[in-house]
Amino acid sequence: MDKKLPKVFANKIDKPLNNNETVYYNRNEKKEPIKNSSRLTINQKINQIFGSSRYVYKADVIITTKTGNLNKKIIGRNKNQLITLDNEIIPIDDIIDIEFEKNND
Repeated sequence: MDKKLPKVFANKIDKPLNNNETVYYNRNEKKEPIKNSSRLTINQKINQIFGSSRYVYKADVIITTKTGNLNKKIIGRNKNQLITLDNEIIPIDDIIDIEFEKNND
């Protein structure tokens, strides 16, 4: 089976490249979320939690609602609700604040 494959175009490099000459690395030793949360909406905070490297399939969070604080493991969300590990539904409209638990590594 000798098939002739089409040629791939490769642009000619006719000048020296200076890519990645400087690099910056910062490691946050405390592993806490950045405290910009006062300016974020609840949906933005929820999106940050689900987009975090600390979220794999569940996130240990403290949810402040109109009725009090809840320590929950959230596993998902839909448009209007958070879903916990124990199949509890928490309406997003009832949430005043949400953040990772501090002792979670």
